Amino acid sequence: MALTLETESRIYRSLRTIFGATAHLVSLGFTIFVAVLARPGSSLFSWHPLLMSLAFSFLMTEALLVFSPESSLLRSFSRKARARFHWALQLLSLTCAILGLAIISYNKYLNGKDHFVTWHGQTGLLTVFYASMQCMGGVALLYPKLMKNWTLGKLKLYHATSGLIGYLLGCASLMLGMSSLWFTAAVTGVSWYLSILCPILTSLVVMNQVSNAYLYRKRIQP
Repeated sequence: MALTLETESRIYRSLRTIFGATAHLVSLGFTIFVAVLARPGSSLFSWHPLLMSLAFSFLMTEALLVFSPESSLLRSFSRKARARFHWALQLLSLTCAILGLAIISYNKYLNGKDHFVTWHGQTGLLTVFYASMQCMGGVALLYPKLMKNWTLGKLKLYHATSGLIGYLLGCASLMLGMSSLWFTAAVTGVSWYLSILCPILTSLVVMNQVSNAYLYRKRIQP
């Protein structure tokens, strides 16, 4: 028997809720896993993986999920309050990313090693730069009167889609980091594959959220 449209919609919302809750747990669990692995404070380098996983796995994921209609932890808050919380989390994420970048650059300098010569280093640098520009763009949504020639709807659409690109860059940087000598020496076998799945899962959840909130809505508009 064919499912009714209402039943399909209910199933779809339930699946989005389940995957959204999973994304919360995965982003936090992966960050804790990296923290345990890196043992922050054991060396200067140890702060780099912690700060980068905190920035791109936990804080940035939570900043985006705050707008999820099914899995946001702040669903009862107003849209304005959630936007402010989103901006605060993104600012914290950017701060952690800049600190992580500065630490690994200084560590490379101390050890006489070249930096930004690997895909991981180059992608990480690009991601931090992109995140900086994205945060600056977010100011336009906090104060839309500054952008007189743009409608609020267009600002939200462009900010959301460009933010998705930035998030995917962050996930790519994490995945490339998991191919580094440090990570592969400590994590092998099934554990490595499970680690790789973490940013893949959260990125799929965020992509679905953004496409449903903005891209799909834009397509169906006349």
